[in-house]
Amino acid sequence: MENENMKIAKLLQEVMLLFRHKMTKVVEDTGITTLQMMIMGIISKEKTLKITELSGKLSLSNSTVSGIVDKMEKLGMVERTRSERDRRVVYVSISPNFVEMHKTFHERFEENIALTINKSTPEELNKILEGLEVLKRLLKSQEK
Repeated sequence: MENENMKIAKLLQEVMLLFRHKMTKVVEDTGITTLQMMIMGIISKEKTLKITELSGKLSLSNSTVSGIVDKMEKLGMVERTRSERDRRVVYVSISPNFVEMHKTFHERFEENIALTINKSTPEELNKILEGLEVLKRLLKSQEK
């Protein structure tokens, strides 16, 4: 059983790495860097953040994050607003324009997954679906 557990852990790690590589490729094809996508992920969860908060979450300097946010603002991905209480404080949030960019990213990602999955036989596809359903169920049962 221990040997099978190790095989599963190793396979899962390999699949996750391949999946991340594929996703990174899709992101790069849209013209968005991986770091920009990470920033968008953080901002989409938090809605609005100070540059210092964003820097802390990324473990990067304020100047580095500020430079990346400058580029993202020029691309129409984010908006900056100054605090009304303290003009030195700058908040970053997702721009309405990014909603369309995000939709395009998801469409390309889904197309990429479809191209991969379409290489499988119906039997392989069933095995994948069954295996993922079982894994999802097992992971959810651990939460309780």
